[in-house]
Amino acid sequence: MTATTDLPLSPKQIESLRGSAARVNIWSGAIRSGKTIASLLRWLIYVSQAPRGGQLVVVGRTRDSAARNVFAPLQDPSLFGALADQVHYTAGALKATILGRTVYVLGASDAKAEKVLRGLTCAGAYVDEVTVIDEQFFVQLLGRMSVPGAQLFGTTNPDSPAHWLKRRYLDRLGQLGDWRGFFFALDDNPALPAEYKAAIRREYTGLWYRRFVLGEWVAAEGAVYDMWNPDEHVIPWAELPDMRRVLAVGIDYGTTNATAALMLGEGVDETLYFLDEWRHDPAHAQARLTDAQLSAGIRGWLDAEHHPTQEGIRPQWVVADPAAASFRVQLHQDGTTTQAADNDVAYGIRTVATLLGAHKLRVSDRCKGWITEAPGYSWDDTATDKGEDKPIKTADHSLDAGRYAIATTEALWRQTIDV
Repeated sequence: MTATTDLPLSPKQIESLRGSAARVNIWSGAIRSGKTIASLLRWLIYVSQAPRGGQLVVVGRTRDSAARNVFAPLQDPSLFGALADQVHYTAGALKATILGRTVYVLGASDAKAEKVLRGLTCAGAYVDEVTVIDEQFFVQLLGRMSVPGAQLFGTTNPDSPAHWLKRRYLDRLGQLGDWRGFFFALDDNPALPAEYKAAIRREYTGLWYRRFVLGEWVAAEGAVYDMWNPDEHVIPWAELPDMRRVLAVGIDYGTTNATAALMLGEGVDETLYFLDEWRHDPAHAQARLTDAQLSAGIRGWLDAEHHPTQEGIRPQWVVADPAAASFRVQLHQDGTTTQAADNDVAYGIRTVATLLGAHKLRVSDRCKGWITEAPGYSWDDTATDKGEDKPIKTADHSLDAGRYAIATTEALWRQTIDV
């Protein structure tokens, strides 16, 4: 197969294509640095000549993320020319076809996903965003690559310097003869216009700037949302633009702590908005409510008006803390069906931070809990020492509710909002 793209390849991309002949090959670095295109081109080359006797797999955090990050670029003729016609995949499907070969598509968002690998004999794998894959899953995948000549190709943005991928593997590349690592910075992609690079540098700050722009593996410290600026991100409720749709209400449940509900809408200006908030905090109200009373409060709020000009708008989904089993049962008994929220904390925080940095998320001044909690939301130093990005679990109830709404509906809003 002659693999060509319609875009010029950078020296770093060419170097990685030539050097990625090892059993495991990892592309790490800044966003938009060219690592993904190089890795996908290398994957196409591999699939065209992959050994038989085993399965080919594409792994993402979820199948939706694999569709977005892997198959959408592969099916783009502006990137891969005529080869794009040889890639067939429907988002959410279990299988794809690449150059005539069947490829299984796996989601690996938690340790339980490791079970899907049992019994698999792997002839080749492409792993999108390795750092958000559970370590047990990754180790199991390596063990399943038993076909002679099997190779793994993976990409990732940098994470904590104590993350298992860096500590166990990337820091030991000199000792791992069957591993190769390729590291990219934003400036390693010469195809990006200078004004676009300047915009990216403006949009990211602090931790996210060092990881996503400079490509550094740095620890989380200080404020979680250090790009938060009320003067830029808060909008008067009366000035909200029209909503294309109301995606969800996210609910964080508490008994002794606050219970909060955040309504998320997608504006006609291709920006997400927290339109409205319901919140009960026993510490301030000096009264604890039963599940039935909390359900009544939220349902009454849902029936109210949440937009200054669009009447009667309702959310497509109501998503709740997956640990709040009793409260979800109460809501269901009262006629409001909920979905268990996506509670991958690190991924959800990163998604919210990316939206804030790109000015694609704004908050109405009715969401007072979210606005109050955002400035003090900080990383947990104890977790950082263990290689984990975790916030301090205090004064975060509205933030959690908003994160649930955004992360759980990502497959919907990603269709129109590009960050």
